[in-house]
Amino acid sequence: MTETYVTDPLTRLHRAPIRPSTVRSTYRLQLRPDALTFGDARAIAEYLQQLGVSHLYLSPILTAAHGSTHGYDVTDPTTVSTALGGPAGLKALSDEVRSRGMGLIVDLVPNHVGVGDPQQNPWWWDVLRLGRKSAYARYFDIDWSPSNGAGGRLALPVLQNENDPAALTVDRSGPEPMLALHDLRFPIAPGTDGDNALRIHDRQHYRLVSWKAGVCTYRRFFAVNSLAAIRQEDPEVFEATHRELAAWCEHDLIDGVRVDHPDGLAYPSAYLTRLRRLIGPQRLLLIEKILANREPLDATLPIDGTTGYDALADVGGVLIDPAGEPALTELSQQVAGHGSDRAWFGETEHRIKRAVAETILAPEIRRLVAAIKRDGNAGSFDTLAVSNATIEVLAFMPVYRVDYAPLAGMTAAVVAEVEKRNAELTAPLSVLVTALAVGGEAATRFSQVCGAITAKAVEDTMFYQGARLVSLQEVGGNPARFGHSVNDFHLSNSERSQRWPATMTTLSTHDTKRGEDVRARIGVLSQVAELWSERVRGWLDTTPAPDGATALFLLQNMFGVWPADGRPASSVPGLRDRLHLFAEKSIREAGTKTSWEEPDAQFESAVHAWLDAVIDGPVGTGIGDIAHELAPHAWSDAVSQKLLQLCAPGIPDIYQGTEVWEDSLVDPDNRRPVNFAVRAGMLQSLTDTPTLDTTGAAKMWVVAYALWLRRERPECFVGGMYRPFYAVGEHAHRLVAYGRGPAGEAAEVIVAATRHSVGLAATGWTDTTLPLPEGTWTDRLTGNTYAGTVRLDTLFTRLPVALLVR
Repeated sequence: MTETYVTDPLTRLHRAPIRPSTVRSTYRLQLRPDALTFGDARAIAEYLQQLGVSHLYLSPILTAAHGSTHGYDVTDPTTVSTALGGPAGLKALSDEVRSRGMGLIVDLVPNHVGVGDPQQNPWWWDVLRLGRKSAYARYFDIDWSPSNGAGGRLALPVLQNENDPAALTVDRSGPEPMLALHDLRFPIAPGTDGDNALRIHDRQHYRLVSWKAGVCTYRRFFAVNSLAAIRQEDPEVFEATHRELAAWCEHDLIDGVRVDHPDGLAYPSAYLTRLRRLIGPQRLLLIEKILANREPLDATLPIDGTTGYDALADVGGVLIDPAGEPALTELSQQVAGHGSDRAWFGETEHRIKRAVAETILAPEIRRLVAAIKRDGNAGSFDTLAVSNATIEVLAFMPVYRVDYAPLAGMTAAVVAEVEKRNAELTAPLSVLVTALAVGGEAATRFSQVCGAITAKAVEDTMFYQGARLVSLQEVGGNPARFGHSVNDFHLSNSERSQRWPATMTTLSTHDTKRGEDVRARIGVLSQVAELWSERVRGWLDTTPAPDGATALFLLQNMFGVWPADGRPASSVPGLRDRLHLFAEKSIREAGTKTSWEEPDAQFESAVHAWLDAVIDGPVGTGIGDIAHELAPHAWSDAVSQKLLQLCAPGIPDIYQGTEVWEDSLVDPDNRRPVNFAVRAGMLQSLTDTPTLDTTGAAKMWVVAYALWLRRERPECFVGGMYRPFYAVGEHAHRLVAYGRGPAGEAAEVIVAATRHSVGLAATGWTDTTLPLPEGTWTDRLTGNTYAGTVRLDTLFTRLPVALLVR
């Protein structure tokens, strides 16, 4: 594999500041044919305009697999989804929002296409039919070598069991005969028909194999067999897959692009440079880049920032009470058998990364090692030794992808550490180093595989095994770090305002492990760690669980979604089923007692029985009691994090429905349809400052006033200044406050939010005050005015947050 175009070095090294002035905020819509089409989005545009949103941020809109509820399984990247409304529907939506002074941001999926049903993907179908002679064969990253494990054919891991080949038949109902396997159809190459199904299959360019065999000869999205990666490094592929995007830009239908999973591409920097040239300098360009702890975003990339997981970790982290760490660590140690602490996460990450590389990503490792031996001129070197050395380096890599400019030298440091730990790996490491130094196929695949291993090991496995405080186990988060200090929070925001003023910030996405309000409520447990620990021990005595770690993990999530008024979960329609689905996904992702590959029916049945016993028994009553008891503090944290995010540096995104309380768990739960009519009615009915209660009106009030202020004074936000403010007095540490204003000028807006509110329950704010800059300040949330030094018990009379405007 070679790079067929290069980047402009001036573009890479001197990123011009791109500060789109029109994008003030975004509202993420998860489009789906059965619930939210372009037409449906048009119908809610007025509501979103009234809410204060400047841009609708659409999930992928190209043609996807039939019935897709997310759109990331694109089957035809050259057409707009007819199921969503087609080109006319997109144009009508763009015209609608344009007429309201709003705009559109679209989600682009450059890394992969959906191939789960070959008939739906014309490019894939042609490759299966004609093999290497297909005009689209070069579009995909396929290993056609004789040693690929499938005899040089394209291996398709679709067989469910060893008897499946016997189910193969020939479907002659259409104009062309096809091989049939249950509901799937596969093409028959010209001149290979005329025999029984098995013999016809043996003459095809593809070979059907078991999904458990560990044989897959095309690069995938992580380990998802139904998503085949495409080669954006080929200009022809780029042009074909971006033709629609070019037309949207030409006709000014969109104002920006969000790029899904750029880390999977061969050359992300080159791709983003070409994409920037296509969309122009003024459109917003954001990437779904998950930054590791303390990892800087590459400033040489021609982008405006990330999709906001880094900001999510900062905002959520500052509300966590570090005082709760010892008790929750001890509880995890006693119940789960490990502390879920820094040492455990470090050791576990390395172990799981190795396991992932040796199992579900074994095909990618085999192909990488073959490239390493070729580029390292080590054809006769022991393959197993090179594999072991490569996996060990990948397992210690602390970032998703290492070939970004700020990370220069990291690979050398990791290799040195691996060699220090195991001198026997010196020789195979020299093969790896030689191959990486060449800068060819091996180096490219090394970076691609690195990200896949990290994602599968960390987000999709380890974050389901940890059990200390699960709200920290979030995409882009670092659960080994128990919260952020206020000073840390301010410095992160300050850097964001200076370096990435138009980056996106978020609290919820379609990929988060749990919704923002669920996460906020679970975070409150850090403030009542001793109480929670006592309750959990009692509950597990009352209703013993089949596994301690599983129980501790699920109890926190159940607490996070339990009705805030304390009533039984069984009284909420659909909640029991949602909890069971979440539990099943969680224990299979964790992979300690059961897994997707080898489900343990007995263990899973025991977990489901325990879950029902919890919901219907005394433990459920206990969860309801503590949920009701802590509800005011959960709401306090929820509105605090929302206001902190909405006014902080960057462009805030509101995930659909999260302008009021929400109780989403991991996908597909977070893609449930949203009742926009109810929300529109609530917005119209708001006439005075609401109180924190079960309706969610207070959250909507905060969202609307923050967005309206961004619309009224845009110069204070994107590209504006950021200044920390501090309280004085006994509870000064329970306040997070900052000022925003035009660049180089004084603050015109001050955001103030409560943290660690449980400690205020008995005494209140006492003598704690916030000194305000000169002038008269009006709280947009209450209408109250202040000057000089204000007591916090006065400032927070109605709400635990304030939005002060000079």
